[in-house]
Amino acid sequence: MAELSRLPGIGDKSAERLALHLLRVPKEEALSLARAIEDVRANVKACSQCFNVSEQDPCALCSDATRDRSTICVVEQPSDLWAIEKSGAYRGLYHVLTGRIAPADGVGPEHLTVSRLVERAARDGVREVILATNPTLEGDGTALHVRHQLESRGVTVTRIARGLPSGGTLQHASRTVVADAIGGRRALAQGGAQP
Repeated sequence: MAELSRLPGIGDKSAERLALHLLRVPKEEALSLARAIEDVRANVKACSQCFNVSEQDPCALCSDATRDRSTICVVEQPSDLWAIEKSGAYRGLYHVLTGRIAPADGVGPEHLTVSRLVERAARDGVREVILATNPTLEGDGTALHVRHQLESRGVTVTRIARGLPSGGTLQHASRTVVADAIGGRRALAQGGAQP
């Protein structure tokens, strides 16, 4: 229970339930989980190009010749990459920063993969870098730092849109979300549909 409670999002009660579950399942099922954890630690590593986690290097996304190589979407963590990839809305390449600038936590630009992104953009003739850092104080600060590093290199730097989610209501949104929605407004296409 002590080891399980060290996992993110797992409190004491959840750790207790998981530990009791592992004791109830057949021995082979519990050992299968242990082998899977061991296998992940032994075989999964960061892609040398985009820093996504993968069993191969370069990863499947960087190796995919059908992807748009002129565009790189920058995210904080692999989980952010997976969320965008699941949407099916983006077919370019990615770059994982492996975190965000957070001075209070002792994380500066030198702890991230920003310099590797700048080298990659220059070397590979990238035309656009999409900043998809999280809309937090640290995420916005990280986005500004990355933009500053890329500004003089002739790369167009864009930021993902923010604002009200589809199905959301103004009355339940925070002031920041409403401000982002107003600031990021765009023209309606013919017939009223979004462009």
